[in-house]
Amino acid sequence: MRVRIVEPEGLARLADEAWVDRKRRPYVSDGIAYVPVRDGWEAELVLPDRRPYSGRGFTMIGTIALLEGEEPTEDQVRQVREWKNPTGILWLRARKGTLRLPDVRVVYGESSVVTHHEMGMVYRLDPSQVMFSRGNRLEKARMMRITRKGERVADMFAGIGQFSLPLAKAGAKVHAMELNPVAYDYLCKNIEENGLSGQATAECGDSRDLLFGWYDRIVMGHFYAPDLLSAATGHILPGGTIHLHTACEETPSLGEDYTDSFVVETIRRVKKVRPHTWHYVLDLRAT
Repeated sequence: MRVRIVEPEGLARLADEAWVDRKRRPYVSDGIAYVPVRDGWEAELVLPDRRPYSGRGFTMIGTIALLEGEEPTEDQVRQVREWKNPTGILWLRARKGTLRLPDVRVVYGESSVVTHHEMGMVYRLDPSQVMFSRGNRLEKARMMRITRKGERVADMFAGIGQFSLPLAKAGAKVHAMELNPVAYDYLCKNIEENGLSGQATAECGDSRDLLFGWYDRIVMGHFYAPDLLSAATGHILPGGTIHLHTACEETPSLGEDYTDSFVVETIRRVKKVRPHTWHYVLDLRAT
């Protein structure tokens, strides 16, 4: 591939340049962007064409690759190393308990605190210590679109800030609650690092004890959330919305105990979490 070398920050300014080959994607590595050049225009460098990746699926969190499912083979680990050159490769065997703590084994390199960039925000975490799900990205983007500036929002299972940061960036006043002290520490650092200290307040403890006053919106981003819905019911304003996450094999429904309190506005299927089981989100509007 014939390329010119530019600063990654300058990629957006090249959209209308005649020499850019728009049929091919720029390649960014180690802080340098390699932009494909059309035939007939001068190039600075010729890169060998990259072969499409055909190995086992994985997720990149910062510079660490995360493999789920069955134990990876040496060949699968090698393919990921050659394709992404990660600082570490983790095999996620399970997520344990109500805190969904990752049960991982390092199969290459090491696990460490990394910086993960997503939707203009920075997340600091060690993937061997706390959970981070990239599969929720579209749901996080949706929350940013529908949240109104000035809303008071409770994030009952904040983790490292996966929903708290987007909500605060959208202009909400976020009350972020997290039971796991390790995740809570990352949550506080991520709020500060993203310049959102004026928009988000974090507390460590059981959200059932920390909910205070009334909220326009409550996010219950945990698969056990239906068991705790009663705690949230007493803190949502009339007309407000509870975003209830759950995992099940069939499309979930609202229990009879809550049909007088809520209207189910939407039910969305977010991602597959294991065979025959899907992650759903129910938007419940308080009547």
